[in-house]
Amino acid sequence: MDSVQAVLLALIQGITEFLPISSSAHLILMPLVTAWPDQGLAYDVALNSGTTLAICFYLRSDLKRIIGGFYHSLKPGGGSGRYTYQDGRLAWMLIVATIPVLLSGFFFHNFVSGELRSVKVIAWSSIGWGVVLWFADRRPGLMNISGIGWLIAIAIGFSQSIAIIPGTSRSGITITAGLLSGLTRSAAARFSFLLSVPVGLIAGGYEATKLIGGGVVTPWTQVLVGFFIAFVFAYLTIHIFLKIVERVTMKPFAAYRILLGVLLLIIF
Repeated sequence: MDSVQAVLLALIQGITEFLPISSSAHLILMPLVTAWPDQGLAYDVALNSGTTLAICFYLRSDLKRIIGGFYHSLKPGGGSGRYTYQDGRLAWMLIVATIPVLLSGFFFHNFVSGELRSVKVIAWSSIGWGVVLWFADRRPGLMNISGIGWLIAIAIGFSQSIAIIPGTSRSGITITAGLLSGLTRSAAARFSFLLSVPVGLIAGGYEATKLIGGGVVTPWTQVLVGFFIAFVFAYLTIHIFLKIVERVTMKPFAAYRILLGVLLLIIF
């Protein structure tokens, strides 16, 4: 893997990871378009770690309250002091909502990474879920994160489990589920981003364990460069997206997904 490939893949990961357009689809398509060799597990771990750290750093205040609320929810009497009952409740909802994607990843990972890792699957997933996102964005709700109940959290969690299919987009389908559940655009995006934290940490830890156990030679310069670029651009993308999402709406992203899917079907 040369420097150009390393930088471009890091840029793609950083920019697309939290937008509702599927980062995995773009990373799968790049070798087909450029004929580049596989970047290797070490680089994948670096990119995923960079974007996960970016969302943790950006939402650090939220995560501090949620972690504190979780800790206090384990004590007799529940939340107390500066941590509220809602903080602990949100922590438990994020934990429960993460379970479906962990189960789907455990049982269907090999099938998805083999049978479904194709351009046609990416194309139809992009088109289909792009249409659903367009529909969901027509009438966003008025509910903030504080209004999320267990049924909504679990529904969004189950939607996240579908995102293991290439082209679906984890952020895209969870934001869509949030909009359909009555959340505002910003609340749907914020809950989606919070939900990405446990998934990113668990997936990154698992991949890192495989990397260490496999004794793979690590190209540290490229790994560190990729990590830094993915972190910076993911952080900037999150900041800009959350600032403009209410004004811009989700329609440009839905339109991009549909156009990308159509082009892939025509070209391939």
